[in-house]
Amino acid sequence: MLHLTAFLLASCLPSAAEIKAGAAEADITPPPGYRMSGYFRERLNTGTRDPLHAKALYVEQGDERAALVFCDLIGVPAEVVAQAREIIERQTRVPGDHVLVAATHSHTGPLYYDVLREHFHRLAVEKHGGDPQEPFDYADQLAKNIAAAVKQAHDAARPARLAAGIAQQTGLSFNRRFHMKNGKVVFNPGRLNPDILRPAGPIDPDVGLLLARDAAGDQPLALLTVFALHLDTLGGSEYSADYPYYLQRALRRDLGDKLVSLFGAGTCGDINHIDVSSARPTSERSETERIGNRLAETVVENVDRLAPIGQPALAVRRQIVDVPLQRYPPQQVEAARRNMAKIGGKELSFLDQVEASKIMALELRGKPSLPLEVQVFRFSPEVALVALPGEVFVELGLEVKRRSPFRTTLVVELANDNPHYVPTRKAFAEGSYEVVNSLVETGGGERLVEAAVELLQRLAPSQAPKR
Repeated sequence: MLHLTAFLLASCLPSAAEIKAGAAEADITPPPGYRMSGYFRERLNTGTRDPLHAKALYVEQGDERAALVFCDLIGVPAEVVAQAREIIERQTRVPGDHVLVAATHSHTGPLYYDVLREHFHRLAVEKHGGDPQEPFDYADQLAKNIAAAVKQAHDAARPARLAAGIAQQTGLSFNRRFHMKNGKVVFNPGRLNPDILRPAGPIDPDVGLLLARDAAGDQPLALLTVFALHLDTLGGSEYSADYPYYLQRALRRDLGDKLVSLFGAGTCGDINHIDVSSARPTSERSETERIGNRLAETVVENVDRLAPIGQPALAVRRQIVDVPLQRYPPQQVEAARRNMAKIGGKELSFLDQVEASKIMALELRGKPSLPLEVQVFRFSPEVALVALPGEVFVELGLEVKRRSPFRTTLVVELANDNPHYVPTRKAFAEGSYEVVNSLVETGGGERLVEAAVELLQRLAPSQAPKR
């Protein structure tokens, strides 16, 4: 059953430049017992720790309309995005390509698409004649719920006052790839591992913020937070939004209990929360809450410092980038097909299981290349948001921001599709888990960067220096 909560956004901008906005959220929590995503084994849900949501922000200026939706899910495939966009365009007059549908990448949501879902679903049908873990088509209902959230946000829209900026957050995120003494690069080598030489890449400490205030009472009503940190802090078998749940809870306590808190994952394909230099013991539950609360402290400290968007100039552009996919010879494909039966067991090493799954994911797509969408949303001559597909390495997001002509640029990953990891050329040469689990050929990530920069340059009305 769909549950929606809508909140109105207001403003006192001059009518010539008036922005209208509305926000809403839809409950997208699956039924108990659904398979859960995030790991290479079958994991059945046992309950709900906190509900999953699709949160929508609708923005309008004159004839320009746009919607941003963030879902507490591992990813949202292109097919679901296309279905949601078609419904949204029909119901709201928002052009489908002006709709962003992104996932937060929670590892405690449903497994409802891609090769592992197909594998476990097929086994269940062969055994039971049906799949008892899937009482209905979750993907179809998700598309409808996303569209319903946007419709509710659209219907709630009224004049809005926006502000944006970048805060800094250190001590929560760490590059998880390391150069080791044996010359290899590995991911998550363990705390206090004596064979670690140095991290193989940077982090992104930026906390991007886009705020909507109620002009009448100056009350914050909607806030988008973008931060580059993997949502894999919790584990277990209960549904949960991971640390953005605690972020929202703390923000509502400090900024008002009607706040719509949206979370966008920054480019964090190689970033997680594990500090290998520390032996500090933590439980997953306390770590998740600690991260959400500390991030909220940083956000609250900077809310009143955000720069008002006094000259809004809403515009949306996109580009489809045809990215080549990796290819494997027939004998390796057949070996991978046989090895799928060993997923979740101990007969195959972890990386061999990952590779088998990846090869079959490529077979599932059945194409030599993948059309990937890059979107840019301009909110003002100084503020833009870039949306990229997949789990993008942090260096690629940093490059987009470095080359952006906008003073404030937010970069969100896992937008409009999830083609697994999108590493850099450097990482492809180094290898390790993320490369094994990538579908795209080396250089695919750099192609996305070039498309994003080109779109940003097209939308930039001036070349004002960045702060």
